[in-house]
Formats: sequence, structure tokens, C-alpha cells
Amino acid sequence: MVVLSVLLVLSDIYSCRSGQLKTGSTCDNDDEEVEIAIDNAAFMDEFFSQIEDIRNSIDKIDENVSEVKKLYSVILSAPTSDQKTQDDLEAVTNDIKKMANNARNKLKTIERNLESEEEERISADMRIRKSQHAVLSRKFVDVMTKYNEAQLDFRERSKGRIQRQLEITGKATTDEELEEMLEGGNSAVFTSGIMDSGISKQALSEIEARHKDIVRLESSIKELHDMFVDIAMLVESQGGMIERIESNMDQSVGFVERAVADTKKAAKFQQEARRVSGNKKAQVPPPGLSSCSVDQHLLG
Repeated sequence: MVVLSVLLVLSDIYSCRSGQLKTGSTCDNDDEEVEIAIDNAAFMDEFFSQIEDIRNSIDKIDENVSEVKKLYSVILSAPTSDQKTQDDLEAVTNDIKKMANNARNKLKTIERNLESEEEERISADMRIRKSQHAVLSRKFVDVMTKYNEAQLDFRERSKGRIQRQLEITGKATTDEELEEMLEGGNSAVFTSGIMDSGISKQALSEIEARHKDIVRLESSIKELHDMFVDIAMLVESQGGMIERIESNMDQSVGFVERAVADTKKAAKFQQEARRVSGNKKAQVPPPGLSSCSVDQHLLG
């Protein structure tokens, strides 16, 4: 039996080209349609629904990361901390954490299911699911890496602001000394050592605000650390599979188009054969194009 699942997964992976993922249809624009039976259709529909949910979560995280970057810039450009901006930042970072945990849990569930079924069956839909899981895991790590880089950049720039304010008061510090001061985590303890240095109230206020920003930021980084490492290790183990998917991308699009064309030729021949032989079913496929060869083309 010809399995359309192969077409479905490639249509999904290359959705930027085809703009569609339709169960039971091809990406061909011809009016003529060929009906092809789908193995495990209901199960794969559910799987693709899960994949779409994960993809939407990752896309939303990516949008929120862009918003976080804007809020970081607003905070760094202001001499004093604005409570509304801080509240907006907290809301967006909480959304990122919630959606990231949701995406991670769903990816881990798919991973466990694949591991439990791998020894029992080797099929086209198994290869499809593994490929989809690998691609989305990589995409998830990419967007979380982008978020982590934004956090680290904000920390360094906040630390730089503190260092400059200290230099203005004549209390210059090295990176190592400033890191030791920041590690305390307590704003009162942090500022107690510089209050006697003749620092202005405004400068002290900014130092305290930047210190609080860094403390909140480090708490957020720690919360996401284990989850990030977990998925990053998974992607590293899938490195070979992801590279194969990426390197075969262009070849596969053309391959699917040829496979669909071959399938249509086979269907057309069968229709002509039925008209010639009446009710008798066609037994012999056209030269060079057997139903078996079509299966082999699609299943690779």
C-alpha cells in the first residue's frame, strides 16, 4: 500500500514552500487528484496536532523573546527603574517559562513514546515522527539559546552601568570584585559598602535598581537552566539525524514531486486498463512503473 504519510511530513517540513499540510492531499496544483490510502491515519492526525501545538508554542516564545529584548533596552536607557516596565517584563518572562515548560514536556513525551515503540516496529510513520521530533527539538533549543543570550547580554550591560556609577564616585572595581558584590544577592548589603563614599542619591538609586535587575535575571536563568540543558543534550544526540534532514531538504522536495507524478501515472494507467478490459482488473502495470516501485519510491 502506498503510504501518504511520507508526503505529509515533507509537506510539513517544507511548509514555507508549499504553505499547506493537508491530510490526504498532495502539494500538486493539478485539478486531477489521486486518492492514496494512509496507514495509521487517525494516529498520525493526532501526532501532527501535537506537533502543531509545540510549533505554535515555540513561535510564541520567539515573539516574546523579541519583546523581552525591547523591554531590556527600555530599562537600560532609563536612569531609574519604572515599575510598569518591570511588571511587563515579569509577565512576558513568566509566559516564556510557562510555554517553554509546556513545549519541553510534550517533546519529552514524544521522545519516550518513540523509544518504547522503536524496538517493536520500524515503519514509515516511525521515521516521520522521529524526524519531526528532531526538527522541533532543534528549533526549541535555538529559540531558548536566543533567549539566554539576551539575558546574558542584559546582565553584562547592567553590570557595566553599576561599574560606571562606582567609577564616577571614585570607587573603581574590577570585574572579579563586582561579581563578588553581586553574588550576595541582598541589595542592602550590596550598597552598604559604598554609601560612605560620597555617592549621590541618584547614583545610589541607579546602582540599587541595576542590582535588583541582575538578581531577578539570575533567578530566571536558574529556573530555565535544567530544562534547557535537558533539551540541548537531546538535540546533541540527534545531531546526525538533524544534519541529514537539513542536507536532504532540497532533494526531498523534488523527490516527492516525482513520486506524486509517478503515482498519478499509475492511477491513470489503471483507469485506462479498466475501460479496455471491462470489469476485469488490470494485472500488469506499465513498463518501468509497478505499484511496488511506487511504494519503494515513497518509502525510500
